[in-house]
Amino acid sequence: MSGALLAFFFKNFIRSLTVMASPYIATAVKAARRAAQEITAAAQQLDRLAIDNKSENDFVTAADRAAEEAILNVLSSAYPRHAILTEERGLVGNTKSEWMWIVDPIDGTTNFIHGVPQYAVSIALCRRGEPVVAVVYDVAKNELFTAVKGEGAFLDNRRIRVSDNAEMRRALIGTGFPFRKGDNFKDYMQSFMRVTQATAGVRRPGAASLDLAWVAAGRYDGFWESGLSKWDIAAGGLLVFEAGGLLTDLEGGEEWLEKGSVCCGNPKIFGQLLPLVGKLPAPEAKTDEAKEEPAAEGDAK
Repeated sequence: MSGALLAFFFKNFIRSLTVMASPYIATAVKAARRAAQEITAAAQQLDRLAIDNKSENDFVTAADRAAEEAILNVLSSAYPRHAILTEERGLVGNTKSEWMWIVDPIDGTTNFIHGVPQYAVSIALCRRGEPVVAVVYDVAKNELFTAVKGEGAFLDNRRIRVSDNAEMRRALIGTGFPFRKGDNFKDYMQSFMRVTQATAGVRRPGAASLDLAWVAAGRYDGFWESGLSKWDIAAGGLLVFEAGGLLTDLEGGEEWLEKGSVCCGNPKIFGQLLPLVGKLPAPEAKTDEAKEEPAAEGDAK
């Protein structure tokens, strides 16, 4: 088969994947906008909003539940055979499906409760555990971040890329502080100190999905956080990859979605950030065979 013919088939294969993915992204955007209607209505009367404690420093509101219900209605109606993992309800739908939607109706609930305009609806579609569609909708700023695996990342239909900054001293890095009882504050503060001393600044707005979206958009040069859930990072992680960034867990591996820990950035900053915040295994000791032989007498410098 000629090169031209191969190129033709490859181009049409990629186009077919886009066509297949487009209904998914359209459904996710529809669900996010439906949720945003509930969130916006609740934001107008925060003084009357019902708030419950799930655990210490972890809240859920009537707006979370209403937004989640709106998302579930859209997704389950469009794809009744898919599984759906949500922050408040857990796993619902067809739990044996290879397709799973991962939903955070309000990422940044504490910000929302206090009227701080930094919260988002996060929706990802995974196939066999891998994110393939992402929507992160910044409700207060009306910014819509979207991505489809292999098709790039977008902000309001405009292609976005990670920053091209290569200098750590000029880098702006995002993070998330530990806030739950039992979190390892000591290790985190050591990482925070190292990053603060090495960079132009560190920010902690309080919504991981938006932090990741901002890395994808080049607003941050990098980001790290641990103690996260799948619904916090599934959509944002795909945005980073599709915008040309690198992302791993804090050990430098690929289990970021399962472990709930992430380090990411543009390719030039990522390699400088991970050693400052990561928990990399110690290098293996050399075996006797691998150790360097002592220099012969007269060769010593």
